[in-house]
Amino acid sequence: MLRIVHLIDDTNPGGVTRYLDFIAADAAMARLATHVVVPVSRTRPATAPIEADVIVSHLTVSWRGLPGLMLLRARFPNTPLVHVEHSYCAGFAAARVTAPGRFQTLLRCAYALFDRVVAVSAAQADWLVRRGLVAPSVLEMIRPCVALDAFRALPVPGGSVRTIGAIGRFDQQKGFDLLIRAFRAVSDPDLRLQLIGDGPERAALETLAAGDPRISLPGFAADPAMAMSGCDLVAMPSRWEPYGLIALEAMAARRPLLVANVDGLKDHIANGAVAVEEMTVEAWASAIVRARAGMRMPATDMSAEAACVDGWARLVADLLDRATEADVARRTGRAEVGLA
Repeated sequence: MLRIVHLIDDTNPGGVTRYLDFIAADAAMARLATHVVVPVSRTRPATAPIEADVIVSHLTVSWRGLPGLMLLRARFPNTPLVHVEHSYCAGFAAARVTAPGRFQTLLRCAYALFDRVVAVSAAQADWLVRRGLVAPSVLEMIRPCVALDAFRALPVPGGSVRTIGAIGRFDQQKGFDLLIRAFRAVSDPDLRLQLIGDGPERAALETLAAGDPRISLPGFAADPAMAMSGCDLVAMPSRWEPYGLIALEAMAARRPLLVANVDGLKDHIANGAVAVEEMTVEAWASAIVRARAGMRMPATDMSAEAACVDGWARLVADLLDRATEADVARRTGRAEVGLA
């Protein structure tokens, strides 16, 4: 059976890890291929024992890691290589990149080593093409997924919004500091804000929340569906977000969803997420007040898993067709040389 090896350099709990759990465990993905997740060094991925028909990188591209990607390509010259871009997007570049030319050179050099580059959202795909980082002929767009049945099984919240949930890594990227400030600007004593997760910004967030008993930080949730069950509304004030699996889960759970109008979060707006147009305390405080008065329920997308599987099936079929054509060309070329 076809063997696809997925290389990962971060095994901490998070969206990428859960996406790979879905890929490895989903029955439809299993019919497509045997999927094996291999943790590797970010700078030396080629040193890992890899036996694969297709290799998929979920690694974070960096200048330090570029020689390792070059070695990976050299070690597997005839194996289709795919890179899934989980980290970078227009919002990241605007917020964190101080040398745009150097950054774009890095991405062009890294992506050129792969047969395909997979964007995780339409907005990210548009940015990659618009900046000339990936040729359209090499780019695929496959939205990530996780197992959603547990979210779909949650009871729909009744009545008005009382508990707002923000779920994810406590990092500047997620904008939870802004959300706390906006929440504190809303005086409604019946509202609650839960920040569910952990990360390097925990102490700073606890300081921002101090003195407001309506705000709690219960910690990391091993069961994301159980964590979401206690939320009447989910807020995602991310400063950048290539896709945003929490949004997909919230909509599967039929929770109203507030999102920043950035990057891959734009993909969720068409399904019923409500965009907060400005990343200001005032805009998010106003959005919270409007949500308290009532928000429409997002559409329930019953096809997210199937769409993800179909995307991978098309990509793998195309890669193997091209690999077969290249192999025939190589063998034909050798035969012609021998005849000469």
